Amino acid sequence: MEIYTTKRYEDSSVSSIRIKEAFMKKSIQTGLTAALILLFTLQASAHFGMVIPSDNMIMQEDPRTVNLVLSFSHPMEMIGMELVKPRVFDVFINGKNKSLLNHLKQTRVMEYPAWQIDYRVKRPGVYMFFMEPQPYWESAEDVFIIHYTKTVVTAFGDDEGWDEEIGLKTEIVPLSKPYGLYTGNVFQGIVKLNGKPVPYAEVEIEYYNEDKRAAAPTDYMITQTIKANGAGVFTYAVPRSGWWGFAALNEADFKLKLKSGEEKGVEIGAVIWVKFENWKEQ
Repeated sequence: MEIYTTKRYEDSSVSSIRIKEAFMKKSIQTGLTAALILLFTLQASAHFGMVIPSDNMIMQEDPRTVNLVLSFSHPMEMIGMELVKPRVFDVFINGKNKSLLNHLKQTRVMEYPAWQIDYRVKRPGVYMFFMEPQPYWESAEDVFIIHYTKTVVTAFGDDEGWDEEIGLKTEIVPLSKPYGLYTGNVFQGIVKLNGKPVPYAEVEIEYYNEDKRAAAPTDYMITQTIKANGAGVFTYAVPRSGWWGFAALNEADFKLKLKSGEEKGVEIGAVIWVKFENWKEQ
């Protein structure tokens, strides 16, 4: 029969306390790790400026009015963010810009403030719609974000000029027609910054999961990331029909100030939205 002395009992109590302390420390560490993983997941989601038209290929029998919706979001996860009224919203047609800013009306996308416009297409041509938003302060990344975002609409059989440059601060110039693409086709573009190609530019790609039916197998696949080649050209084949956003991100050669007066860096993105269509059987 084993007899516990007072000292033996005290040692046992101390050991029990230490075990509890170790368990609590481990639990705290596990909780912190989970929180960091969640924070990383939220931060890893890509931001996308969005300009989405109701129709990007207008045929003779189609309605002549296109509704365009401007928003800011995580499109694959369908997590919205506020888009204040853009600084610029223009249409580029026949080599000229026309401001549409004063025609924008407020709406909501993914439960957040956004903007829309009904644009009447009067003649054949290629219409490039683009916006320059107000700078968005992203505290989690300690940087301002400006996404120069565009999309292309073709009308009544005229498709000349789809590869023209608008002349934005940063821009993806398509090397494939940015419409009339089948699901599985590749899309190619060249990333430009201040009018010059960006070698090995990083391009983030996300699907506009509007019907919420698409699901990424893992968080790594929410945003696809590829790199352009040495000439700034990237290539990507989409796996599903619908709208896909391509965002080439670079650091701006200027800084912006917070309300406190502190200067911060600026991430500028060249964004283009392209729709892919399924093959139809007779």
